[in-house]
Amino acid sequence: MTDTNATARTAGDPAPHDFDHSHADVSGGWLRAATFGAMDGLVTNTSLIAGVGGAGVSSHTVVLSGIAGLVAGAFSMALGEFTSVSTQNEQIDAEVNVEKAAFANHPEAERAELVTMLTDMGMSDGTAETAATEIHADSDRAVNFHIAQELGIDPDEKPSPFVAAGSSFVLFALGAIVPLLPYLLGFASLTAGLACGAAGLVVAGALAAHYTSQSTLVGAARQLAFGAVAVAATYGVGALIGVGIA
Repeated sequence: MTDTNATARTAGDPAPHDFDHSHADVSGGWLRAATFGAMDGLVTNTSLIAGVGGAGVSSHTVVLSGIAGLVAGAFSMALGEFTSVSTQNEQIDAEVNVEKAAFANHPEAERAELVTMLTDMGMSDGTAETAATEIHADSDRAVNFHIAQELGIDPDEKPSPFVAAGSSFVLFALGAIVPLLPYLLGFASLTAGLACGAAGLVVAGALAAHYTSQSTLVGAARQLAFGAVAVAATYGVGALIGVGIA
């Protein structure tokens, strides 16, 4: 009898479960970096102009401080993300090498370890023995399978440090420019700048929640509350320093 499912897959059709759902990138790539960059840009620069503006400086100084914070923060975030993701990937590669050495030196012990893992997952002893033998027939596949089971990561699905850095740079810059918009448009108003920053936090929080299928209202309110704490603290410090200098 012909296996119609196998025939369909051979013809290039999607796997049986792919027609009704798909999965988002959860490997720590662009989405995490973009979300972190946008939030950080909004909170950092809104707080920065609040602190500088609270000190009673001129609008020109507020704008200069905001632009400097945008550029410095964007590069800092990008370099930090690049280094972080690169280090994470290098650590994964190191663990793969450890596993390969174990396979070379103790192949039977590694196979026995896999049998144990499979039986712990619910397989019978016979099925686990057969599966382990078939998996270990390909050493690269076996190494990846062991890494996935032992560390919970797929060595073939590592996030790109360039994507993470680029996403973080762009989104930080976009977030950081939001509280500066009134100044750049000719309205020298700290209140307007803070209002734009608050609106940006609400939108960013709602979008982040949407991507994770959580309540957009809760996500927006949470981000606004966190940002408000940072802004209030920085404004208070700026006001105190401004009074002291005066």
